[in-house]
Amino acid sequence: MDFYDTFLAYAEKTRQDGKHVVVCGDVNTAHKEIDLARPKENVKVSGFLPIERAWIDDFLSKGYKDTLRIFNQEPDNYSYWDQITRARDRNVGWRIDYFFADNEFAERLTDAFILSDVYGSDHCPVGIEID
Repeated sequence: MDFYDTFLAYAEKTRQDGKHVVVCGDVNTAHKEIDLARPKENVKVSGFLPIERAWIDDFLSKGYKDTLRIFNQEPDNYSYWDQITRARDRNVGWRIDYFFADNEFAERLTDAFILSDVYGSDHCPVGIEID
């Protein structure tokens, strides 16, 4: 968890310097139950541990947004599926790839999305549109 603390400090310093913060990537954590197909079976699994999820809560409470959830609060929107079990065929996935943006920058967004029809990996691309 040291990485997360260091990361948050860097993001906060960047904002204090008058810059916006937009973070994109695989954070290996499904934030809420809506962000994975089987939350109850995975509550003790890395990627859905309470301590990992609490860090995202803390990050968001510091003035950041989960950009997808601004535009889409629907379930079954995943960015990762286990290839060994062919989970993608059944959409038994996890949303662990994110765009986070500071609250002020998030106001400029016109969309946030997951390109679940794009293949080539066990993950698919995520994106945002900016006005």
